[in-house]
Amino acid sequence: MHGKDVILEDVSVTYSNGFTAVHPTRLTVRAGEFFSILGPSGCGKTTILRTVSGFMEPSSGRVLIGGEDQRGIGPNGRPTALIFQNLALFPLMSVWENVAFGLEARGMSRRKRRDRADELLDLVALGGQADKKPGELSGGQRQRVAIARALAVEPSVLLLDEPLSALDLKLRQHMRAELRAIQKKTGVTFIYITHDQGEALTMSDSIAVMNEGRVEQVGPADEIYSAPHSAFVASFVGEANQFPGIVSGTRGGGIAVLETPFGQMLGANPKGLVAGDRAILFVRPELVRFGSEHDTQFTGRIARRDLEGPFVTYRFVTDAGAEVIMHAANTGAPMQPGGDALSFGFSHEHALALPEGKLAKTGMEIAS
Repeated sequence: MHGKDVILEDVSVTYSNGFTAVHPTRLTVRAGEFFSILGPSGCGKTTILRTVSGFMEPSSGRVLIGGEDQRGIGPNGRPTALIFQNLALFPLMSVWENVAFGLEARGMSRRKRRDRADELLDLVALGGQADKKPGELSGGQRQRVAIARALAVEPSVLLLDEPLSALDLKLRQHMRAELRAIQKKTGVTFIYITHDQGEALTMSDSIAVMNEGRVEQVGPADEIYSAPHSAFVASFVGEANQFPGIVSGTRGGGIAVLETPFGQMLGANPKGLVAGDRAILFVRPELVRFGSEHDTQFTGRIARRDLEGPFVTYRFVTDAGAEVIMHAANTGAPMQPGGDALSFGFSHEHALALPEGKLAKTGMEIAS
């Protein structure tokens, strides 16, 4: 098996009622890449997947797979396979029969179908499970059967529509590693749809973040997390303290100075904000630190403490009334709410000033 690249050239999708689910989009997925499309429900990510798979035709633009225009080619004629959320396994068939289901239509003999199913079940670590029924397997095992069945038809591109959403947290985390390992073994191009940031950040070579039918940013996981291009991406991907304000000036080295309801704050200025611009300063909780040596400094008390195993989340209320969240290592010597006032803050290189814009509903908002 080998992957092919997928290119969307100004693809848009507008429904008959006039609603535009996907605005003109240019996107390149490289051959053999694990590519995730991340965004909230209703942002258009599944519509893109259905367009690539051939279940929908774009209203404008075109889809290229391996350099070939897919216009007018239905799902069965494309070098793709699609795994749905519900897996759609056949409960009365054995595991190997489920895996080999697509091979019978190709005229392959029963013996060869069984041999191919056994190969794929070994690939997904289900050797010895071939004669069981899907109902006898765990949720994670059924997930792997669905992957093996999709790989049986030797697709160049495997499309996965939130396949882990029905699993519990521990199993989802385990299956992330399994999916990534399978993708690396096969070299097939994976396009993975999810609203779960952890899935996208953990597994992906590249991520496209979508909102309201538009791709807001494309890049590797580290870049999406550490250098978001917009307020939406910064607030949707990971947690972030958010301080709204107005730029009062700039300093050398690409630093913006913001006047906020909680005092003056400094942050990196990648978008070239100037005096008078409305902006939001974003700071990840793990980059808020104890001490009094920071560019932006607070004094406040712990309002809440949440133990999360290896780290602790502290929720502070500052003397100026700001709510600030900090992630700190769990040292075994916890500080409890209601104690003395503490000094903490962040340095400008750990904060990001971005133009004011629409925020994700999951983002952490700082009351003004």
